[in-house]
Amino acid sequence: MKRIVIILVILALQVLVLPFKAAAQQDAQYTQYMYNMNILNPAYAGTKEGTLSASFLGRTQWVGIPGAPQTMTLAVHSPITDRMGLGLSVLADKIGPVNEQFVFADYSYKIPIGYYDNISFGIKGGISMINAGLTDLLTIVDGDINFDTDINNLKPNFGFGIFYYSDIYYIGASVPNLLKTTYLEKNGGVVTNLSKKSHLFITGGYVFDLSYDWRFKPSFMTKATMGTPLSVDLSANFLFDEQYEIGASYRWGDSVSLLLNAKITDNLRVGYSYDFTTSALNNFNSGTHEIILLFDLQTSYEIISPRFF
Repeated sequence: MKRIVIILVILALQVLVLPFKAAAQQDAQYTQYMYNMNILNPAYAGTKEGTLSASFLGRTQWVGIPGAPQTMTLAVHSPITDRMGLGLSVLADKIGPVNEQFVFADYSYKIPIGYYDNISFGIKGGISMINAGLTDLLTIVDGDINFDTDINNLKPNFGFGIFYYSDIYYIGASVPNLLKTTYLEKNGGVVTNLSKKSHLFITGGYVFDLSYDWRFKPSFMTKATMGTPLSVDLSANFLFDEQYEIGASYRWGDSVSLLLNAKITDNLRVGYSYDFTTSALNNFNSGTHEIILLFDLQTSYEIISPRFF
């Protein structure tokens, strides 16, 4: 039964990814995606048994380039029964004159598969808000009609995800924003519309025991959307004594990264990553900084299997 379910999950992921072959990056980037799963996939909500989890991530991308992306996320989630989980995910993203905010509620339902494995299905729903001060921009042509109107819009959206996991591995797929959102349309000029497309995320990871104190944690994330190149992250972290973590990541054709993570208290972990740009943008920026705070509060005193992601 377990093998059949795994095969079905893999087939489902392949079917999902086919429409997105030429794809990827309007949505914000995350180097520490493996600790920010609730933002990407609503099926992750409540998967930490007996634990209320919260995370805060701040990212400053391409330091030195005016108007480069700046991102903040906040995610809170917890199981509410043996099968169901709830969460809240908030994102604020700023690129140049454009500010976007997303607020979503997450719901998941878990089905145990065997003794260690589970498959979780999730949905998220909420609103996206955008503010773009286009009239404040300096344009080459005075009175350019593509920049004669500021954008202030609020749109509903929803997403879904699937997450198959045990205590040592996971694989998931999600579309956090299923609806294509059009914020501005122009019938004249070069730009005809300003819109945000759906993004498909596929993530996976495994935990290898190297010794009593050391664990090896490879992971990956692919991000795809129609009309832009596929984004692929490959990461490798080493965990020592369940306290300290160090690793590296490679974003295909874009950057290499250093990742650090440390357990500060029983409830709090702090992570940091630095991205060194390998593309042509390397000549114009001094890298990308990202910090994440992870808080776990145990709400059940039952014996809980350890989780490393």
